[in-house]
Amino acid sequence: MKIVLITGVSGSGKSLALNVLEDAGYYCVDNLPSRFLPDLAAYLGSQNYDRLAVAIDARSGGSLADLPPIIGGLRRFGHDVRVLFLNATTQTLVQRFSETRRRHPLSSLPTDTMTPTGSLVEAIEKERELLNSVTELGHQIDTSNLRASALRRWIKEFVQQEHAGLTLMFESFGFKHGVPLDADLVFDVRSLPNPYYDIQLRPLTGRDQPVIDFLSAIPEVAEMIDDIANYLHKWLPSFMRDNRSYLTVAIGCTGGQHRSVYIAQTLRERFVAESSVLVRHREMRDED
Repeated sequence: MKIVLITGVSGSGKSLALNVLEDAGYYCVDNLPSRFLPDLAAYLGSQNYDRLAVAIDARSGGSLADLPPIIGGLRRFGHDVRVLFLNATTQTLVQRFSETRRRHPLSSLPTDTMTPTGSLVEAIEKERELLNSVTELGHQIDTSNLRASALRRWIKEFVQQEHAGLTLMFESFGFKHGVPLDADLVFDVRSLPNPYYDIQLRPLTGRDQPVIDFLSAIPEVAEMIDDIANYLHKWLPSFMRDNRSYLTVAIGCTGGQHRSVYIAQTLRERFVAESSVLVRHREMRDED
């Protein structure tokens, strides 16, 4: 059975993720205490279900600590278990709760008394502490700057990806919008010549041929790509020995439109023949 466990901080998009998986044909359950997961999987298997999605979050309390051995047990029984951890900055979460006027699950105070300097922020930080034991269990997505349409697409890519060994995720981003929370490795390419200062190239992106031609003709760009690729080739075996299922490599330039996009795409082409590879461009709206 394919089992997708959705976890993460409240307000990061877990409900949206569960809806995407329900539309994809998964049997979906929200807020299931983790100790009931093996029984649920066994029952659904006996009823000929082959796909299950479960949202497990801080409302499960102390049972979160039991999740790692439970996942190990499910995998030993032959289940394909994937964990998706959704995250967002505290500032983003405060804004989302303010806009929806919803109460944080860990807050005992009415919504109108939760302010950015009071109980809401405390509830968010308390939730992060409770989730520490599951943060590194699977693939992380930082939803802080994502539109709902982009998050839906990324989740679909996550569940459609063949789950054999370690999956490399190359993610381009712009430093002016912040470093992605889901990044395992971050490479800064702002020192390279910037196509933005060419008026004809400015409205284009690193996937457009004129920008590709501009950057591919610069020796320093090729050297930067070689250095990143060599680093990954050297250390990927170490990450694999650490039982990593996903490794997110973030490539950042100033705006996240030209250099980082081109380099992420080029690295994908370098590794696609030898690894399971995905690529994302966080700042590109046409990706939505």
